[in-house]
Parts: sequence; structure tokens; C-alpha cells
Amino acid sequence: MKLDVLAFAAHPDDIELGAGGTLILLVRQGYRVGVVDMARGEFGSRGDMETRMRECAEATRIMGLAVRENLALPDGHLQNDRETQLRVVEMIRKYQPDIVLTHHWDAPHPDHQVTSRAVADACYLSGLAKIPVDWPRWRPRYVVYHQVPPYVVPSFVVDISDVWDLKLQAVLAYRSQFFDDPQNPQPETALSRPDFLWRLEARARFYGSLIGAQYGEAFVLKEVIPVRDLVALLRPPERRPQ
Repeated sequence: MKLDVLAFAAHPDDIELGAGGTLILLVRQGYRVGVVDMARGEFGSRGDMETRMRECAEATRIMGLAVRENLALPDGHLQNDRETQLRVVEMIRKYQPDIVLTHHWDAPHPDHQVTSRAVADACYLSGLAKIPVDWPRWRPRYVVYHQVPPYVVPSFVVDISDVWDLKLQAVLAYRSQFFDDPQNPQPETALSRPDFLWRLEARARFYGSLIGAQYGEAFVLKEVIPVRDLVALLRPPERRPQ
């Protein structure tokens, strides 16, 4: 199956948090969208791997993804090595995406940083004829980075106002990771703090405000995008009735 967009994330729930609204919007627009998770989250401080996989299946259903795979690489110990790059090349060649999404290279989590670099390297290697992967060579047109650090100016922001509620549903499918009971004996994490969802919404509102929208998700490109029709590029989107 050829995909229009293939997103790579270190763990289940990462893509929902960083670009879930954009993927849902793309699915609604009729594009074929898939996600590849690098690890299963077995080192997560809360929940367990089996629970995380069930939650991932529910989030995948909510987003309407055409494909979701997990490479089952070791959580907490991801490496940008030959094995990882070839596994990613296999996914790229298998699904032939025009656009690949992955973590920003300066993300705080080491697994996110490694995923970013491994995916970017694999996107290039995937276009080389002699790379030993049993699929025809394929190189995506663009690598787009999500979960942009707050000190980085985005290349663009996607208006996710129409699908914000669905993004939240997909995020909250990972119930084991979020605040549920102050008496829960499991370790506290950034996600399990009571104010995490408030901060998630504040971030989306901030990026939305940059483009005059209610909610937004920010992305970075390293490439310069060619423009042939400046008017079409800068034409304001249709607005929903207020």
C-alpha cells in the first residue's frame, strides 16, 4: 500500500501528542496516512507494554490511520545504527510515502532525538539502489519535524481547530499515562501531572494564535519549498461559521 504520509515516532502516544491533529485532518482530507512506532514503551514509568499496545490500537482507530506498525526496538536504548536505519528504510520502501514526519532533532527525550536522526538518515539511504532491503528504492520528497521546541520558529503551523476534540480523544486513549487518581502509587511523570492537558491545550492555542486559528500544530522543514503560485499559497483558508 502506498501512503501519502508516514509518521515515525519513538513510542506509542508520541505522534498523538505531537502531530495527532494533523494526521486526523489529513485522513479527513482523503489522504492515506500511517504511523510507525520505534519501540513499545516497555520502559515507561506507568502502565505496562500490553496495556500500551491496547491503548495504541484504540488511538489508531480514533485517528483513522490506514497503517500502524511497531518495530519493537529496545525502549530507552534506541540507536541510530545500521540495524535501525535498515528497519526504517524497509518501512519507507514498503509504503513509499511522499512525506515523512518525525520528531524534532532537539527534542528532550533521547529516544526522540535518536528517532529523528535515524529517520532522516534512512530517508536518504532509502533512495540508494544498493541498500540491502528487499523493496524498490524510494526517497520521500520531504522530511517534516513535529514537537517543535518552544525556542524554534516553526516553518508552518497546521490549523487543527476542526479536529481538536478528536486529537484529545486519541491522546486520552493512553489512559495509563495520564493523571487519574492522586492516590495512584505509580511514579509521577510529565504526562501524569494534573496540569498536563492544560499545558497541551495552551501549546496548541499558542500555535493557533500565530495563524489566527483556535488550535494549531507546529512543524519545521530543513528544505526550502518551491512555490509556483504565490496567490494560491497565501490564499486564506475558508473559515467556519462563528
